[in-house]
Amino acid sequence: MLDNESALHVPAQIIPVPKSISAQGQAFLAAAARRIAAQPSSQGGKGQDTAAQAAAVVAYLRPAAERFQGEFRTIELPGGAKLYRVVPADRPGRRAEVAFLDIHGGGFVAGGGEMCQLLAKLRAMDYGVEVLAVDYRLLPQHPYPAPLDDCLAAYREALKYYKPSSLAVGGASAGGNLAAALLLRARDERLPLPASLTLQTPALDMTRSGDTYQTNRYLDVTLYGSGDAGPGYGAGRRLEDPYISPLFGSFSAGWPPTLLTTGTRDLLLSDTVLMHRALRRAGLKADLLLTEAGPHGGFMGQAPEDAEILAECRRFMYAAWGLS
Repeated sequence: MLDNESALHVPAQIIPVPKSISAQGQAFLAAAARRIAAQPSSQGGKGQDTAAQAAAVVAYLRPAAERFQGEFRTIELPGGAKLYRVVPADRPGRRAEVAFLDIHGGGFVAGGGEMCQLLAKLRAMDYGVEVLAVDYRLLPQHPYPAPLDDCLAAYREALKYYKPSSLAVGGASAGGNLAAALLLRARDERLPLPASLTLQTPALDMTRSGDTYQTNRYLDVTLYGSGDAGPGYGAGRRLEDPYISPLFGSFSAGWPPTLLTTGTRDLLLSDTVLMHRALRRAGLKADLLLTEAGPHGGFMGQAPEDAEILAECRRFMYAAWGLS
């Protein structure tokens, strides 16, 4: 329950699209605002169901993924999960010796199947290295710890093909949660850790204690009106468990260099900032990238700001691998 005496009372505002971002970013925010305004007020910005959103994203990704040239293989993991090995045709020099383990987002309820495959192909083209994409089991049938178990199984599989120093791990949104939790669990199970970790607009605190769960609740056009970073994930468990909320983990020497990305309108901005501070307090290398007016997930690849973040991620991983 809110303490009304100490809570800050903010007057109603109309927030314009800022002129400080690219024309494409402005168009993205304006279109999202029109879409939200057209939804019945009773739906609170949640009028489009997850299945419809996923179908729209898949349709958007297909044309770009069709340009992929290379090998695509599927590895069956224990429990019914899959690991996709996506190898681009052109991997000059030492790029043939490294790989990126990618963990998709989707709020623990979406992002698998075809979407996971399409994203893996796009990442392979973006980074010019093999991508190992985890198609983990999803809610509601498979709550915690099933998705994390799948990611650990995928990481063990990746270690069969690559040295730890040749692996990078990354994830976005719910995938950022799983990527960070994977490293905590791998460390606890005495597995070697990868060369780097990339967390993009990650959901790291299932208790949703961060400030921006309130301040950005109606600023984030992607998660508009939502304070829920993962419905049902960790249900019935202690949400402060670091395997569920990696923000509350213990970080120490040996943790790999970490890159965190978010935006000033991201509902999960606090998760990202607090994780950055936790890593820095532990004396670890951690970089934080902020996109002006960026909502959760950025501008969905439709603006130059997204290309800048992608380039930063590529440089970060290449540096960790010792590639030029």
